[in-house]
Amino acid sequence: MSGESKKYSWKNVRNLGFVSFFTDMSSEMIFGILPMFIIDELGAGKVVLGIVEGMGESVGYGTRTVSGIISDKIGKRKSLILLGYGLSTLAKPFFAITTSAAHVVGIRVTDRIGKGIRTSPRDALLADSIEPTKIGKGFGLHRTMDQAGAIIGPLIAFGLLYYFEIRDIFWFSLIPGGIALFILARHVNERKITPKKQSVFSNFRDVLHGKFLLYLIIIMIFSTGAFNFSFVLVESSELGLEKNFVPLVYVVINVAHTLIGIPSGILSDKIGAEKVLLISMGLFLITSAIGYFETEFVLAGFVMATIFGLYHGMTITAQRTVVSRYVSEQLRGTAFGVYYLFIGISFLVANITFGFLWDTFDSQAAFGYSIITSIVGIVLLAIFISKKK
Repeated sequence: MSGESKKYSWKNVRNLGFVSFFTDMSSEMIFGILPMFIIDELGAGKVVLGIVEGMGESVGYGTRTVSGIISDKIGKRKSLILLGYGLSTLAKPFFAITTSAAHVVGIRVTDRIGKGIRTSPRDALLADSIEPTKIGKGFGLHRTMDQAGAIIGPLIAFGLLYYFEIRDIFWFSLIPGGIALFILARHVNERKITPKKQSVFSNFRDVLHGKFLLYLIIIMIFSTGAFNFSFVLVESSELGLEKNFVPLVYVVINVAHTLIGIPSGILSDKIGAEKVLLISMGLFLITSAIGYFETEFVLAGFVMATIFGLYHGMTITAQRTVVSRYVSEQLRGTAFGVYYLFIGISFLVANITFGFLWDTFDSQAAFGYSIITSIVGIVLLAIFISKKK
């Protein structure tokens, strides 16, 4: 085996996949029931749900910027990854003792900070472990394993709800979270990256320029209307689905997400990740249209969930592939951090605006807003791809 081949490790990709598998099992045991917990148990409105999701994700995305920069500066990834996974695992059970929406926001933000700390270094470590021509496939494999856990988590929650109270489910999430930490500590290795001897501002300058900056702006515009999966669950309930079956809608989202992971990664390697991203934006537009027209058909919620899951799986795989290919390996942590910062700001705007429009007007106003931002994003990305040729 050549020296070039030895520096890449698909075993590392698989082990990181198992870490994400058990972590997502833990997380999705909770997040499949959290929207109903906030609205039904705590009596909060949809705008509060938007704040919980928007604040949690945006803070998490902001943290990814810092952790990505730090991992590039020190040339190490694993210690930050371990810290992030540990914080999230310990935070989530506290949902069991919360008594107000403010508590939920605090716990959700803490959990997302943990995710923020780990994500940019983890994505950089994944990219470091994969041959350049197979980065799309590598991210697709990791995403598939990640989402396999996300399928099992809501199913476990669905089964446990027949025997336990909703608050008890939060305590059970500790078990798979602990398994993930063990695998990460014992079976994930990192390759030493020689850091660039330059300032953080120089790193930013090297990343934020040309086509990559334009790409980020387009993604940010599209994402200002990209609502979270929580609103798909709420819409399914309002279309007539019994609340006990709402976690199954989340399972459908994650099954679709899982099935599309590897194919979208391979397709990204073949035709270009930007084109795959364009397809995913079209799927989100269809999802928004289903919500807008409010089909009085219970299974419409499952159809909406399927398309949303396909969109989400393709988007995450394609976007990470683009980031990996636009920058050098010494700047991947910074690049992922900046990318997640752009996404985080958009996510906050999207979910608070979406929740506000739904509460103040109706669901059609909210989904109509997402339709508009989707169309704008699709047009801009199509122009970007044509100019890139």
